Order: sequence, then C-alpha cells, then structure tokens
Amino acid sequence: MELSLPSSLQRNWPITSLNSSFLPHYPPCLLGTVKKNYKINRISQNISFSISCSSVKTVRSPSLDRHVVKQNKIRFVQKLQTLLLSKPKCFIPIHILYKCRSYLSLSKPRSIISMIHRYPTIFELFSIPTPPLPVNATKSLSQLCVRLTPAAAALAAQELSLKSAISDSLATKLQKLLMLSSHHRLLLSKLVHVAPDLGLPPNFRSRLCNDHPNKFKTVDTSYGRALELVSWDQALAKPLPSPKIKSRELIVDRPLKFKQLTLRKGLNLKRRHQDFLLKFKEIPDVCPYNTPVSDLPKESIEAEKRACLVVREVLGMTVEKRTLIDHLTHFRKEFVLPNKLRGMIMRHPELFYVSLKGQRDSVFLVEGFDDKGALLEKKETLVIKEKLMELVRESKRQRRERRKARNNNTEIGDASNEFEYDDNDDDYDDGFHSLFESEDLYLDDDGDEKVESVDYRENGQFWTVDGHSVLGGGKQPMEPW
Repeated sequence: MELSLPSSLQRNWPITSLNSSFLPHYPPCLLGTVKKNYKINRISQNISFSISCSSVKTVRSPSLDRHVVKQNKIRFVQKLQTLLLSKPKCFIPIHILYKCRSYLSLSKPRSIISMIHRYPTIFELFSIPTPPLPVNATKSLSQLCVRLTPAAAALAAQELSLKSAISDSLATKLQKLLMLSSHHRLLLSKLVHVAPDLGLPPNFRSRLCNDHPNKFKTVDTSYGRALELVSWDQALAKPLPSPKIKSRELIVDRPLKFKQLTLRKGLNLKRRHQDFLLKFKEIPDVCPYNTPVSDLPKESIEAEKRACLVVREVLGMTVEKRTLIDHLTHFRKEFVLPNKLRGMIMRHPELFYVSLKGQRDSVFLVEGFDDKGALLEKKETLVIKEKLMELVRESKRQRRERRKARNNNTEIGDASNEFEYDDNDDDYDDGFHSLFESEDLYLDDDGDEKVESVDYRENGQFWTVDGHSVLGGGKQPMEPW
C-alpha cells in the first residue's frame, strides 16, 4: 500500500528531506504516516547496496549437490591417473608415489596401497626387477609399481583422442577468456586451476597454446609466462543468450500485473532481496566483451551487472557448468570482479547456486540444469567420465563381495592389504595446480625433484606416452599427453 501525505503538507515539507527535528511539527494523527513514508523512501534510494551476503539465506539443492559428491568420489582416481599418464611408460613405483601424497590429498594415516586396492578395476599393482646392488649382488631385488588396468587405459586413450579432435573448440575457449580479460592477457599459472573444468588437456600449455599462433601466443612477464591475445574475433564477442522463460500454459497469456522473478524450486527470498533482484533485472544487459569497466560507475549496480555476466560467461564455457569459487577468485583482477566475489554470487540465486559440499565451495550456473538437476547439454567428455564412474562403482561391488567373502571365511583374491574407507570421502583437493606448478619440474625414477635444462618437448620424456603400454600392444601411435 502506497503511503502519502496531503498535498499541502508535501509542498511545505518534502518527505525526502525530512529530519527528526521536523517531525514534532506534524499533527499527531500524521506522525506515524510520515515516519513510514520517510523510511520507505530511504530504503528505495539505497536498495542496490543494502543486500549483503550475510542476509541471504542459502537454500540447499540436493540435486545439484549430488554433482559435487560424485566428483569427490573419483577425485583420487583422476589425480592418480594423471600422474600415471605423465610418465613415459605409464607406471610409477610405489616409493615414488609416496612423495606425491600432497598432490593426491592423502593425509598421513591413509595408506596409498590401500587406496589403490579400493579401485581394482582401474589400478593394478605389479613388480619389476631392479639391477642388483654392488653391496648385495647375489640377491635379486624387485620394486612394487602401479599402472592402469586395460579398461582404464582404453578410456584414457579415448579421452586423449577426443580432446585432440576438438582442439579447435578448446582453443576458442581460451581465446574468449582472453577477450574477457581487461588487458587481454592471462597467466598460465592461473589458467592451470580452471583448465580441468574447461575440458583442457593437461599439456595445453605446451601443445594447445603453441598450435594456434593466429589466436594467442605465450609471452614472458614479471609474474611468469602468460597467454596473450593475438587477434580479436568479433564473432566470438557475443554473450550467452538469455535463458528461455517457461510458458505458463494459460488459455489467455496476458502480461503479468506484477513483476516476478524466475527462481529455482524451493527458493524463497525476503521482500527486500526480491526488490533488489527486480531492480537488477530492469537494468539493460551489457556485453562483457565490449564494455570496459571504466565506462561504469565504481561499485554501482551497473558494474555488478557486468560482473555477473562475466561469471556467467566463464561458467558457460565449463564442461559441467560449474567450478570452484576459488578458481574465479584467481581471475578477480584480470576480469575486474569485485573483491567480495562470493558475496556477489550469493546475492544472485536466480543466476548461480553455491554448493557447500567438500572443502571448498562450488558455484553452478543455474540455467544449465533442469528442475531435476540434470545437465541440459552434455559434452562427449562427460560420457567418458560416466564410464570411469561405472568402473568406480564396479570396484565398490568387488570390495563388497570381498568383504562378504571374508565374513564367510572364504578367500576371493588377495585382499590382505586392503583397508576399507568410507565411500563418502569428499576432502580431496582439486587437481592439476600442485602437479603442474612448474612447467619444467618432474620426478625422476629415484623420486627426487629434477629440473630440465632443455625443452621437454624436444626429448619427449615428460609428456610423451608410450602407445604400446597404454593400448596393450596396439600399433596405433598415441598423441602426446
């Protein structure tokens, strides 16, 4: 209900300039009306800056949280698989693998061998002979190693060939990211964080960045090597189309009398928050590629509109329409995002959803999922990931059978070293940034860190994968990993 005063009072005392010293001059019957009207005008003037992340109540979405839980269950598998494929012969001795505990995100009480036993359909242990030592040359020694099973190796080869086939589309993603940045330049050390979510291969810095010189190039900066834009493609400078509004399926589709927000099911917001989002929706959209931040008022609702569109563009490039908030924070300066980026994302539940599962929060692009939490657009790489998850489920079934056999005093396989963990472990850190922190750093066969003095692309000992060991003796050569 709109509150107003008689016109005679409005002429003498404008409501927007009221002060507490003027209130006693009003008649007692109008004093309450003046206070309410004065408060409403103050709120309407500051509505764009009165919504904070602490006042936003987070409503959980179990269907979207389920995606994070699934990712946490296969995180150890993906990390160990990346380590194995980074070696020329696709296997690693166990004593060297223990030095990669921080990358695998395993705390001290956990045993790496027991974790390998958890996935018998993906990893297998074997022994290789070692040369006799001069001190004890009469005894033959052997060391325990781990490698991929034939089924897991076939999936890895299929994923490598797929990413090689779609290298042009992956290069387009990098080009669009450079067009979003303020100086058209991004550090490679920061791109590594978001590379898995974008679907980039682990060797994108040495292969993908150099195979497209017409789009971008690598340059040396004071902060490290960076990827710099070479050519601006106006055809790519188009933001994502607005999400389609569902039809109300009415006989007569009249325009709504009151403005409404399209929110996900079960999300109820306070009236103050709804008014802010309605006002935010009325602001015309800007192109995040062609609109410089200097043209927008600092800390204004227009600048927040552009920042939301930038985050929407980045999430739209990801394979699963989600990433970690920390990954977006790494690009806060490059994309000119606000310092309180998480608070801005929390203020817009109509665009994003923040999941609190795991050690670090994930952000989802709401329009990329249906009401049941399923992705509206599935990439081919997700099909391979689902096959990997099926192997993980098969390993769980085998562990259940072994446990049941032990309870029945029946031996099935060699499970003497197996130690059961809870399958709901979700405390693994995300991959790639620890392993590829330095381009030229790797572990030699003795487990010591070693720095290459020449380009690793020339000798091909770090990224080159032996096709015979992965494909099980096939003659088809594999692409460098």
